[in-house]
Amino acid sequence: MDSDSAPNQATEVEPARGLSSEQVAERVAAGRTNQVPDAPVRTLPQILRANVFSPVNGIMLALFAAILVAGFPRDGLFVGVVVSNAVIGVAQELRAKRELDRLAVLSAPKARVVRDGEVSEVGVSEVVADEVLELTPGDQVVVDGAVLTSSGLEADESLLTGEADPIEKEPGDELLSGSFVAAGSGHYQATRIGAESYASSLSEEARRFTLVNSELRRGIDTVLRWLIVIIPPASALLILVLLDTEDRWQNALQGTVAAAVAMVPDGLVLLTSLSFVAGVIALARRRALAKELATVELLARTDVLCLDKTGTITTGHISFGEVECLPGVDPGLVSTALGAMAHADEAPNATMLAVRDAYPAPAGDDGGGWGPVGATPFSSARKWSAMEFRSHGAFYFGAPDVIAGDLPDVMNRVTGHAEAGRRTLLLARSPEPLANETLPESRTPLALILLEDTIRPDAPEILAFFREQGVNLKVISGDHTATVAAVAQRAGIPNAHQHMDARELPDDTEGMAAALSENAVFGRVTPQQKRTMVDALQSRGHTVAMTGDGVNDVLALKNADMGIAMGSGSASTRAVAQLVLLDNSFATLPEVLAQGRKVINNVERVANLFVTKAAYAVLLTVLVGIFTVEYPFLPRHLTLVGTFSIGVPGIFLALAPSTELIRPGFLSRVLRFSVPAGVLAAVASFFVYEIARRHEEVTLPEARTVATFTLLGVGLVILVVISRPLRPWKIGLAAAMGGSYLIVMVWPWARNFFELDVPPGWMWIPTIAAVVIAGACVLTIPRALRRYQDQ
Repeated sequence: MDSDSAPNQATEVEPARGLSSEQVAERVAAGRTNQVPDAPVRTLPQILRANVFSPVNGIMLALFAAILVAGFPRDGLFVGVVVSNAVIGVAQELRAKRELDRLAVLSAPKARVVRDGEVSEVGVSEVVADEVLELTPGDQVVVDGAVLTSSGLEADESLLTGEADPIEKEPGDELLSGSFVAAGSGHYQATRIGAESYASSLSEEARRFTLVNSELRRGIDTVLRWLIVIIPPASALLILVLLDTEDRWQNALQGTVAAAVAMVPDGLVLLTSLSFVAGVIALARRRALAKELATVELLARTDVLCLDKTGTITTGHISFGEVECLPGVDPGLVSTALGAMAHADEAPNATMLAVRDAYPAPAGDDGGGWGPVGATPFSSARKWSAMEFRSHGAFYFGAPDVIAGDLPDVMNRVTGHAEAGRRTLLLARSPEPLANETLPESRTPLALILLEDTIRPDAPEILAFFREQGVNLKVISGDHTATVAAVAQRAGIPNAHQHMDARELPDDTEGMAAALSENAVFGRVTPQQKRTMVDALQSRGHTVAMTGDGVNDVLALKNADMGIAMGSGSASTRAVAQLVLLDNSFATLPEVLAQGRKVINNVERVANLFVTKAAYAVLLTVLVGIFTVEYPFLPRHLTLVGTFSIGVPGIFLALAPSTELIRPGFLSRVLRFSVPAGVLAAVASFFVYEIARRHEEVTLPEARTVATFTLLGVGLVILVVISRPLRPWKIGLAAAMGGSYLIVMVWPWARNFFELDVPPGWMWIPTIAAVVIAGACVLTIPRALRRYQDQ
C-alpha cells in the first residue's frame, strides 16, 4: 500500500466519546472488523504440501517409479524415507505451530479503543471500522487511520520506510499500521482495517513459522544444490556403463537407482528441521517465543551481547528517592511543579509515574494557575520533556547534562550522585514560552530528582554465565554515563569502569567500532546511535544480540543479528524482536544458548553422516565407470546400510544433549571430514567387492554381501567418530546398529529378502582387514583437521 495515499473518509465521531456500543455492534454484525489475512500462518494443506512434495521426496518418488518399472519392488524400500519424512515433518510442524500460536496470543499487541467515552483494551482483531483508538509512547499502530488529537505525537515509521527520524503527527495526518509511537500521545480514527490496511504484518509476524537463511540452512542448501547438479549426469553416465555391463536393461536400471538413492541426502532436511523444531518447542515451554526456527541458532553464535540498562539489567521499576533543591530555591515550588507536571501528563512514562506517586496534583479549583497551556512530551532523542503553565511559566524535566549544559555547580552534584549509581534528573524553569523541541536560552535549574533502579536478582549470575562462554558484554543506555557504569558494575559487567559518553562517539563506523572495542559501558546513547553501534560491531565481523524493552531500543533490535525483547516491553519491541521472553526472565537466555548449541552441533553431526553417504555414492559411481563392472550394491543393500549407519542413529543424534562450544565454518568443516570419510568408505567396499568378484568361488550376491558388510562397518566407525564426545549410550547405539545387521544376516527370511549370501570363510579376512584399515584412517581425520586448523 502506498503510504502517501489519503485515508478513506471515516464517520465523524468525538475523540473523547468514540463509537457507541450500538455502533460497534452494527459494524460487527456487518463484518466490518479488523480480520487480517491469515497468510503468515501455514494452513494444514500448506504444511502437507511443503512436507510431502519437497524436492528430495520428488527425487525419491521418481527413483521409486523407476525401480518398479525395472521390476524390482523389493528394492523400493527407500520409499519409506518419503513416508517418514512426510509424517514426522508434518507432526513436528503442527506441534511447533500449536506452541507458537499459544504464545503469540500472549505476545500479540492490544489496541486501546474509546467506546462510550471509556477507554478499554481489546484484541487487534476486535477493532471495528471508524474506531477511535488511543495512543501512548511505545504503542504500535495496529490499523491505518487519521490523527484526531495530538499532544506532541511522533510516529516512528522506520519499520515501513527505513526513515529513522520520528515524524510529527498533527490532526488530519495519516498513520500506517506497523509504525509505532516514539513520543507524545493522541487519538486516531481507523480508516482502513483488515485486508485493506497495511495488514498488521508486524502484529501477525509472531505467528509465522519459517526456516530462515541461517548458516546451517545456507550450508545444507549449498550441499543440496551441488548434489542436484551432480546426480543427473552421474546417473546418466552410470546407466550407459551398466547397459554395456549387465545382461538386461532392468539390471542396469536397478544399479543406477541404487547409486542415485545413495547420493540423495534423503533425511538431512528432515533431521535438520527436527532439531530446529525441538529447540523451538523447548524454548516455548520456558515461555520464550522464538518467532523463527533459526532463532535457537542465533544466540549460540553470538559473540557480542548488547544490553539496555532499564528493563533488562534492571527490573524497569523506578523508585522515587528524594528531591535535592538547589541553593535559594523554594522547595514548595519544586514539589508543586513536579506534581502539576506528573498529573497533567497524558501519557506518563515510568519516571513520571514514580513522581506522580510521590507528589499530589496542585490543590484548588483551577490548580492555583497550574493548568497546562502547552507540553512537549519526553523523547529518547531529546532526553527531556516540558510543560508550560498559565501563571508559572515553562518547566523542563530531564537529563541534567542536557538541560543544565555545563553549569559546574549543578554538574558536580550530578556526577557525585551518578557515581553512587543513582539516576539523576533535573527540573528547570524558564520565563520564555514553550518552543516545541528547542531548549530556551534562559533556564534556571531548580532541583535534582534522585531515582533508583532495581537490578534483576538473576542478572549477575546470568551475565557471569555469558562471560564464561566468551560472549563480550556491552551496556548501552540513554541514562547518565556514570549512573549506567555504577549499575553495570553492581550487575557484574566486566570492565564497567571503562565507560564513555555517547555524545563523544565519532560518527564514522570505523571510529565507533574502535570506541566499542575499548569501552564496555556507554551512556547518553540516542536510539539512532544504538542502531549505529550495532552496525559498527557487525562491520568487524561480530554476531550481535541486543536486548531491550523500550521504544528507544526498536531500531537496534531490528538491526541486530538477534533481537531479544521482554514480554512486558512495548508492543513495538515485541514486534521486531526474534525472541520474546514472555515472563521477563533473564534466566531463560542460558537455556536459549544451550538449545542453540544443541541444534548446531547435532545438525553438524547429522550433516556429516549424509554428506559422507553422498560422497561414497558419487565415488562408487566413478569407480564402476572406470572398471566397467556391475554396481556393487542393490538398492535394498544401500537402504539397509543407510538405515543402520545413518537414518536411525541420525534421529537420536539430532535430539541428543550437546553443550560443546560453537565454532564458525560449518560447511567447510563438514566437507573436510565427510569427503575423506566417504572416499575411505567407497575405496574399502569397492576393494573388497573387486577381490570377491574376481574370484571364481564367489558369486555376485556373495561379493555384494561382503561389500555391504564393509560399507556398514566403515559407516559405524564414522558414526562413532562424529558422535564424540562419546557417552555410553552413543557406543550402545552403534553396537545396536551393528547387532541389527547381524540379525539380518542370521535370520533366513531377512537374509533372503535383502539378497545377502554368506561368502566363503576366507573372504572375511580381506573384508575385516578393509574395515579395520579404513576405520583407523577415519579415526585420524579429526586429528589431521585440528593440525590443519592450528597451522
